[in-house]
Amino acid sequence: MNPLSVLHASPASALSSGPAFEALLDGVRDRARLGEFDRQRHISRDVIDAFKAHGVYRALVPKRFGGDECSPAQFCEMIERISHADGSAGWVASFGMSPVYLAALPLETIEQVYANGPNVVFAGGIFPPQPAEVVPGGFQVKGRWKYSSGSMGADIVGVGIAPKSGDKFDLPRIAVMPQSKVRIDQTWETVGLLGTGSHDLVIDDVVVPEQWTFVRGGPANLDEPFFRYPSLSFATQVLSVVGLGVARAALDELAGMASGRISVTGAPALADRPLAQVDIAKAEAALRSARAFFYESIEQAWNHVLAGDPVPAAATNLLRLSSTHATRVAADVARTAQMLSGMTGVYNESPLARCVNDAQVVTQHAFMGDVTYQNAGAIFFGKQPLPGYI
Repeated sequence: MNPLSVLHASPASALSSGPAFEALLDGVRDRARLGEFDRQRHISRDVIDAFKAHGVYRALVPKRFGGDECSPAQFCEMIERISHADGSAGWVASFGMSPVYLAALPLETIEQVYANGPNVVFAGGIFPPQPAEVVPGGFQVKGRWKYSSGSMGADIVGVGIAPKSGDKFDLPRIAVMPQSKVRIDQTWETVGLLGTGSHDLVIDDVVVPEQWTFVRGGPANLDEPFFRYPSLSFATQVLSVVGLGVARAALDELAGMASGRISVTGAPALADRPLAQVDIAKAEAALRSARAFFYESIEQAWNHVLAGDPVPAAATNLLRLSSTHATRVAADVARTAQMLSGMTGVYNESPLARCVNDAQVVTQHAFMGDVTYQNAGAIFFGKQPLPGYI
């Protein structure tokens, strides 16, 4: 049995299986290997449309708006499968978690967001929050925002603002507007996740009505169970699960080449080398363990939600810790696979090289920093974590 089939043989994987989805993944994988997404620095529009058709962007939308109202585990499994085909595609698909953010809009505005259906693609450039003058009708928004993943294929975008009235600043907000209102400055030149299109958003004096803004981190105006799940933790999980999918792809790639690859030095085939067998077994065990911790933490927190209870700080802490742990293990596993491949894995066109670069970039995200371990350790000792962690 294919190792990937074992990993995804779970009741929550309805979104992550089926002939149509497999065909979609095969197409994404083939196009990624040909370098299409890396060259153009974004995921092609027809792929975004295919994600819409499959349900990526309606997965977490409430049923009252035509969505599928999936669980956090179901969504993460789907993103993991897409990431196995291509890390950049998985990263862009992960922003199907946008209902987490958009739920803080006024209810009337949320209804307008989904008025034409639930398949709405959202991208955001939150940092740095830019001063926005309070003007009649709303806020005058202008400035530049970085790291706007998926902005090339978005329907609507959100940017971070600091409302300003005279010398007084209000709480930071997110201003939401059609993608057509912004200019995308294609600045994304990186070593990995090249296809995410995480470009800069540039806006010049767009007035955004107050009802199309929300306080960053504000409470949801929707009451479905999903909106009681820890939102910051979920925003972290949908990114860290990309690393799990990429690392699995690296192991599968190595397995596919190991038996037939003969060393130019005359050494035995990779699959026949005892040290390689030991290293790959350790990598397999490490990845499966990190993945199990990741999904176990989701299940524990989700059970609290379904029971109608607040998610305890200890459970939320495990969501954050398991996410950071998963990204670090995934990066190590991808690197192990590349090392075992010898010189084959150093070429730009090698899928293993792409896996290593993509997995490493995931670890660089601010959500995955070493401070996670500090905060998790503080909670372990009964201390308070730094503000904003839980």
